[in-house]
Amino acid sequence: MRLLFAPLLAVLLLAAPLSAQVIEDVELGGGEDINVPVPPGLGPATPVEGEINPEDVPLFRDAEDRISGRVTLPDDKLGTLIQPEGRQWRAFRIQGVFWTMTAAILITVAALAGFYFWKGTIRIESGRSGRWIRRFGTLERFAHWLTAVSFLVLALTGLILVFGRTLLIPMIGHWAYTPLANVSKYLHNWSGVPFVLGLVLMLVLWVRDNLPQKSDITWFRQAGGMFSRPGTPHLETGRFNAGQKVVFWSVILFGGALAATGYLLMMPFFFTGVSGMQIFHVIHALLAVAMVAVILVHIYIGTIGMEGAFDAMGRGEVDENWAKEHHSGWYKAERSGRAETAGRNPAE
Repeated sequence: MRLLFAPLLAVLLLAAPLSAQVIEDVELGGGEDINVPVPPGLGPATPVEGEINPEDVPLFRDAEDRISGRVTLPDDKLGTLIQPEGRQWRAFRIQGVFWTMTAAILITVAALAGFYFWKGTIRIESGRSGRWIRRFGTLERFAHWLTAVSFLVLALTGLILVFGRTLLIPMIGHWAYTPLANVSKYLHNWSGVPFVLGLVLMLVLWVRDNLPQKSDITWFRQAGGMFSRPGTPHLETGRFNAGQKVVFWSVILFGGALAATGYLLMMPFFFTGVSGMQIFHVIHALLAVAMVAVILVHIYIGTIGMEGAFDAMGRGEVDENWAKEHHSGWYKAERSGRAETAGRNPAE
């Protein structure tokens, strides 16, 4: 054993003075400058040519919205160490979206419930005639229901993702919420395709009938006749009244912006960085809140809010008395058009 350890001990004794001198030079700053090659990504340029002093390599790069360092990975975003905006975005995502969505839904439902208990279902004053008039064609109904169903899927899956952490996890647990959230994520992303298709179809089919007119001002002044006494003559409106035009343009504009921000979120960092993605998320959430409120009003009027309204999209036809009372201008144009067609000579 002594023979084995003797050469090793000799090497250590000979290397000790040299090691002590190197340590002393480093601690006291003695000796010449030590230049070492810097790996690519740590220098002011990549790749680094030649050698630079390590003391000249900045470890951090200060910016107004973040503190970032230098990384050797090709993704510069991984060098972000601290981003104060991220805290604000996280607070909005966890608390802001939750309470904003909750307030919007509760206020809208409370307002509709109050209106229903005050006004009830708006009935056809002259009763149903039993005669039907064509209101919407097959393509128009397809565009409406395509947009409606896809938006309902988007809304429900979005609500699951928003309210899941606070409401669903305490109720069903993590083991059930995890697959539910995963399925909701994919349904939410893929439902955006038929939603956009429906928006485009509705815009092409109905944009002409939803252009503003002077009669819309009168409709707004009288609040669509909602506060009129029974028996008061209804306003003469075209195919769509001013309220329906508001719903239409709200769906087109809000829905288009909602789809645009949604697709940007589905392609992270393709057009912008971390801050831009956070801004898109905030805009997407606020637009979703507005859309949910508008669609709740639309669903109420089309179902229990007005007698005969659902027939327009349910079967594509409406009762003639309903058409006379709510869209008399459009009804007269349809009747005159049908009378002209019926009186025309088939040989012409």
